[in-house]
Amino acid sequence: MTTEEKKPRPRTSLMIIAVAVMSFTACHPGNDKVRTARASCESGNATSCQEFADKLQKGEYVLRDYVRAASLYDTACVGGVANGCASLGEMLQLGRGVKRDSVRAAGLFRKGCDAGSMKGCARLGVLYRDSTGVKADIPHAVALFKKACDGGEMIGCSHLGSLYAAGTGVSQDYGQAASLLKKACEARQPLGCVGLGRLHVAGTGVAQNDSIAASLFDAACGGDTNEGCFDLAVAYETGRGRPQTFNRARELYRELCLFRNGEACARLATMYEKGIGVSRNTETASDFRGQACNAGHRPSCPKPKTT
Repeated sequence: MTTEEKKPRPRTSLMIIAVAVMSFTACHPGNDKVRTARASCESGNATSCQEFADKLQKGEYVLRDYVRAASLYDTACVGGVANGCASLGEMLQLGRGVKRDSVRAAGLFRKGCDAGSMKGCARLGVLYRDSTGVKADIPHAVALFKKACDGGEMIGCSHLGSLYAAGTGVSQDYGQAASLLKKACEARQPLGCVGLGRLHVAGTGVAQNDSIAASLFDAACGGDTNEGCFDLAVAYETGRGRPQTFNRARELYRELCLFRNGEACARLATMYEKGIGVSRNTETASDFRGQACNAGHRPSCPKPKTT
């Protein structure tokens, strides 16, 4: 047999690697935790149903299943698990695994918050801030964000910091905003890093520093939320805090546009209209302008004709 004949075929090698990977993951402690949570849930433990639903929603050591996760969050909520109510409310708000229903989501966030879920308090605050499923009530939103933040829910600190930065519902206080956003960012909460980065861009409450800002946007970009990716794309497009790299900016804008970020679609349209880092292409520009409008970016929509 020749030396070449002794070499395993690429397909065989890939199969060996796949089997090895499967064997490794099958032995991972995370699988034991999933099995334990599942068995305990099926035995009637509501807290375990919450834990198993978390794994199903994230796809951790089990196939992602939003529908089943929503059902188990419902079971947990009925069983008195406050975060189960908040988690089900979040899925209803996003339309993930269940039909979108902001009104019911608000009720579940309220139930969870009243039962001690700081996540529920923060989510309910967002609804009152944005008038989604409930009537707008900024002072109530501020109180809910503060309650969540004081209770250790960092997204509550992020939202509260943003309100202090904007002076919405509270007296504008950049120092307080920076303190809250930094606290959230240090806890790896993406919105906190984005908010703190924007303060560094403007030089309000913190030193003006484009490089620090871009690093914060980079830290927030990625994962399920893509927070910070738009600001990072702007940094690459303008060369503020990052070397001016139009290709990278365009990649980020395109990805965000796919997720219906209207401003990102509009930025792409402008790049193609003016030939910024790309060849001018009015047809492509028009297409992105239409996507921007459909995603809710009103300045990109055609102006009504006057008679």
